[in-house]
Amino acid sequence: MLTRKQLELLDFINTRMQRDGVPPSFDEMKDALDLRSKSGIHRLITALEERGFIRRLPHRARALEILKLPDAMEKEGFTPRVIQGDRADRPAAAIPVETVHALELPVMGRIAAGTPIEAIQEVARTIAVPGAMLAGRGQHYALEVRGDSMIEAGINDGDIVVIREQATAEVGDIVVALVDDAEATLKRYRRRGGMVVLEAANPAYEARILPDTRVKVQGRLVGLIRTY
Repeated sequence: MLTRKQLELLDFINTRMQRDGVPPSFDEMKDALDLRSKSGIHRLITALEERGFIRRLPHRARALEILKLPDAMEKEGFTPRVIQGDRADRPAAAIPVETVHALELPVMGRIAAGTPIEAIQEVARTIAVPGAMLAGRGQHYALEVRGDSMIEAGINDGDIVVIREQATAEVGDIVVALVDDAEATLKRYRRRGGMVVLEAANPAYEARILPDTRVKVQGRLVGLIRTY
């Protein structure tokens, strides 16, 4: 049986993974549960792991996998999301046969998770992506990540991110942002008055604060693929 805080954290992690395709950062967990320090989050995560509800993924910065949910949460409509390209030794039986299908998405070059690079313009190759990873009916594409500014959001250099095309974003979304119609970058989207804040998930990088007229949202992160 879980404590109230353990249940709140599990629900928050599940909600964010269903929405963004990646777990929230420890800072976001701390703020969501109104805790004073990240040490409390570490204790809650350890407790959830010991009880078999989550698993910490090796060699991935603060990456978590939800293994199960309490009965009450499952009745509310939980659907596990399986991200391919993780550990090769995962048992095949963990993936229901009827849900295994893949779609070919264009990989539109590289996207900077750091200093913005030139805007993505053309298809470099295609990649097979699990259909369950695609969110909604909109168009999707993939990008190869370059840089480490989103590492605390579980996004590493060399990862492939799956993006749903859309021109709007909610505060907190991880988006592909086009700056001055020339530079593309992968950042968390914030607002500050009439300004757009492109926020990194790495304390080594400062947030970029720009007039909203200089920033166009090109899509929202819905999934991530990693190979070893």
